[in-house]
Amino acid sequence: MSISLQKGQKISLTKDNSSLDKIILGLGWDQASEEKSGFFSMLGKKANIDCDATAMLLQNGKMIDKKDIVYFGNLKHYTNSVRHTGDNLTGEGDGDDEQIIVELKKVPQNYDKIVIVVNIFKAKDRKQHFGMIKNAFIRLIDTKTNKEMCRYNLTDDYSGCTALIFGEVYRHNEEWKFNAIGQGTTDDGIGELAARYK
Repeated sequence: MSISLQKGQKISLTKDNSSLDKIILGLGWDQASEEKSGFFSMLGKKANIDCDATAMLLQNGKMIDKKDIVYFGNLKHYTNSVRHTGDNLTGEGDGDDEQIIVELKKVPQNYDKIVIVVNIFKAKDRKQHFGMIKNAFIRLIDTKTNKEMCRYNLTDDYSGCTALIFGEVYRHNEEWKFNAIGQGTTDDGIGELAARYK
């Protein structure tokens, strides 16, 4: 049965499931609907909010090289251990909007942490923020059973935030764990998010 996580909660992924070798990190969000009336309804529809999910592979908790960033512009880590399934420009539809696949047993030992972040593409130019988004979540799926292991629904108010640090998959004493972070930031893109871990 899937575990519903609270902000800051950590769980072990492999302690009771030592054969776990591949997980899908599914991320989802919906655009909050806005009622338009009068003069503003004639100005046309606002641009869709384009959220981008990214995985950053860290060594000793640090970002060492930009090749360790897996996102819509670099869909596969050079070790083949982490893959991004592609960009979703609108967040429309049910289920996961973007997915990142992690093959835990292929992640080289020198990487101890995979941080999952989401930012709004061109948020400042488009005057968009996470207060315009609802139903944001991250969930972990065991690919062998296709079962959801855990889910973290982001329920805080992230108005004014242009990026979110969703959570991290990390290695501790030869065990893989997940930490539900849910930290909003005002970073303007992947570069600024990665700089936090330098």
